[in-house]
Amino acid sequence: MTNLSAEATPSHTVLAENVTPPPVVRTFEPTMAHQWDGFVREQPRGSFFHLTGWMRVLAKTFGFEPRYVYAERAGRITGVAPLFAVSNWIVGRALISTPLGVYGGICAEDAESERALLDRIKQMAMVEHVDYMELRRREGGTFEGFHRNPRYVTFTTPLLSDPEANIKRLPRDTRYMIRKAEKAGLRTRSGMEQIEVFYRLFTMSMHRLGTPVFPRALFENLAAEFPDDTDLSLIYAGDEAVSGVLSFHFRDVILPYYSGASPEAQPLAANNFMYAELMKSAAAAGFRTFDFGRSKKGTGAYAFKTQWNMTIEELDYQVYLVRRKTVPNFSPANPTFERAARVWKRLPLWMTTWVGPRIVRWFP
Repeated sequence: MTNLSAEATPSHTVLAENVTPPPVVRTFEPTMAHQWDGFVREQPRGSFFHLTGWMRVLAKTFGFEPRYVYAERAGRITGVAPLFAVSNWIVGRALISTPLGVYGGICAEDAESERALLDRIKQMAMVEHVDYMELRRREGGTFEGFHRNPRYVTFTTPLLSDPEANIKRLPRDTRYMIRKAEKAGLRTRSGMEQIEVFYRLFTMSMHRLGTPVFPRALFENLAAEFPDDTDLSLIYAGDEAVSGVLSFHFRDVILPYYSGASPEAQPLAANNFMYAELMKSAAAAGFRTFDFGRSKKGTGAYAFKTQWNMTIEELDYQVYLVRRKTVPNFSPANPTFERAARVWKRLPLWMTTWVGPRIVRWFP
């Protein structure tokens, strides 16, 4: 009996040593930025919008208040939850992950860390007495107690190493528009020094959509925060810029994110040419995924992206109601915002360019 007991003691000790400790949730500190970003870049569900640079840009540009938390075991991050407190007369009081981003929500390496973070942010929503919390989750389903928002999809396609092969597999009509632009003599110029020219194109596009324009500082802050992960491409007809796109780089993914165009762009098929050229240059630079980003079902942007032979993925956006009784709808399809958009389109461009940056923060 004594021998059996003596032999059993070490085995119990080994078992105790092998027990994985539960994750501990902590509030983000700036000193953790490097570790946080390293974790995000390694995780399959990590995105450009989970990076701490996005937090700094939004805080600096719009004054949104970060509420970032992370889970750790033995000093190593096992999950992150980027969250912002937003408060205004349009959205009320809300926690959003992440404002202006197409992706967000919890990014964790295991279910236990995800659950710990989910419990914490739900507790935050209750303690801060917000109206609701929104998670712009790309995939993974809807958490219990959350309401799904099924309005959005994202478009992606793999990039082949041969730049021309990516164009050859596009639908015939799209290739026709690209050839039309090539015959018109359009050319591409890249470089962040073109921000002023790009911003003029961007303001024109937002005016046509009836949407308040972002401040120019947003693009300047993005370029300063992500000098190696942003790219600006403009399309010129002669000496005149007619369209442009600001893209983000994340791992081997390129995300054309903010775009603008003059009225002359459409008859020249400048946007078709712009994205085709971006595909070519991205493939040549070693990027392997083209992420065309989010669009709302039934919109013109959605219809345009369906012409590029891409994979369409429904996004698992979801809302947790706290004080509100119904899921908010800040979509342009909402009749209230639809009427406002019609009025906005009729205002002079100079006025919308001046007023837009002052009110766009109401729509995170």
